[in-house]
Amino acid sequence: MQSLAIPFAIVIAGIAIASAIYFGDRSKGGLAVAAGNQIASLDPVTKKDHILGNPDAKIVIVEYSDLECPYCKTFHNSMTEVMNTYGESGNVAWVYRHFPLSFHSKADKEAQATECVAKLGDNKKFWEYTSKIFVATPSNNGLDMSLLPKLAKDVGIDETAFTACLESNEMKAITDAGLASGMKAGVRGTPHSIILVDKKVVGTIDGAQPFVTIKAQIDAILAK
Repeated sequence: MQSLAIPFAIVIAGIAIASAIYFGDRSKGGLAVAAGNQIASLDPVTKKDHILGNPDAKIVIVEYSDLECPYCKTFHNSMTEVMNTYGESGNVAWVYRHFPLSFHSKADKEAQATECVAKLGDNKKFWEYTSKIFVATPSNNGLDMSLLPKLAKDVGIDETAFTACLESNEMKAITDAGLASGMKAGVRGTPHSIILVDKKVVGTIDGAQPFVTIKAQIDAILAK
């Protein structure tokens, strides 16, 4: 029996470690990122990205997000306040990238919906629509998917064209690319945000931090 006890203990320990990495500290929002928030390789910000604010801002916050993640919903409000505070001055820009988690079965389709809105409208419509989804969804696969075309209409998008786009799955390549980009950057959960200063990575924002915490980080950078 003793010979079996050691291997069994190793298996249990492995499960415990894996669970700690995967589920993380939810009090900080989202899932914990393995390897201490290390950034493996961040894809550069380009005109293809969804950018709110000045693309040439000193500080650029690149967020990987899931529309059914409750922590992303909270963080979206924090970042909206950040942009209301710093966006007009041109000091801060916000980049939104898709990272729909596999256990949120509706998130990928919702992400595709935002891309259909961007295609049929513009970048501004993308941000308006994304915000509307976060307001409408109770998170964790709680959104009534029949609302997607209605919300698109609310931001001025033709419902028929939107539905045709969404049903075609033509935007899945974009959401898949977001996932691949996030994995390459070391993302393991959402929200995961990476701070660029003068286009160089300087750190991350740990989960769904409140506005006051993000503001302190921004002010410290701008003070240098």
